[in-house]
Amino acid sequence: MKEIVLGVGEYGASHDTGAVIKTYSLGSCVALIMYDPVTKVGGMVHIALPESKIRPDMIQKRPGYFADTGIPALFKQMKKEGLNGHAKNLIIKLVGGAKVMDPNSLFDIGKRNILATKKLLWKYGLGLQAEDVGGSLPRTAAIEINTGKVMISSAGRGNWEV
Repeated sequence: MKEIVLGVGEYGASHDTGAVIKTYSLGSCVALIMYDPVTKVGGMVHIALPESKIRPDMIQKRPGYFADTGIPALFKQMKKEGLNGHAKNLIIKLVGGAKVMDPNSLFDIGKRNILATKKLLWKYGLGLQAEDVGGSLPRTAAIEINTGKVMISSAGRGNWEV
C-alpha cells in the first residue's frame, strides 16, 4: 500500500486505488478530506490557519496552510488526478480543530479553522457528510483511496471511522 503523508500546510490527491493519504497530529489544525466515489479520486489538505491574510508571504510556498487558499489548491490537485468537475458527487469530511494548548480559548484557532473551512465549502455550494471536530484530543486522519473510508486515531481514544 502506498502511503502519502502530508505535513502541516500540505495537500495531496490521488486516484491510485492502492494509496492512502494520511496526516498526523491534528491539534487545532483541520484536515479537509474529499472523495469522489465515481472517479475514485481522493484528496486531503492539512489546514493550520483560517485566512492567508495573516501570513501572505506563505501563500506561494504553502497554500494548504490556510483554509482560503488550501481548499482551492486541493480542488485543482484533485482535477489533475481525474476529478471530472462534478463537485456534487464529493463526499466531504472534516477532522481536527481541537482546543489544544489554549485552555482559555484566547485564540480559538481550532474553532476558527472549522468555521472558515465550512464557510468556504458553503461558498462552493458544498457541505460536509461527516465531521469529527473539536474536543481536546489531537487526531491522525487517513483516507483509503480505493474505498473512500476515512479512519481517525488518537492516543487518548483509539481508532474509529468517520
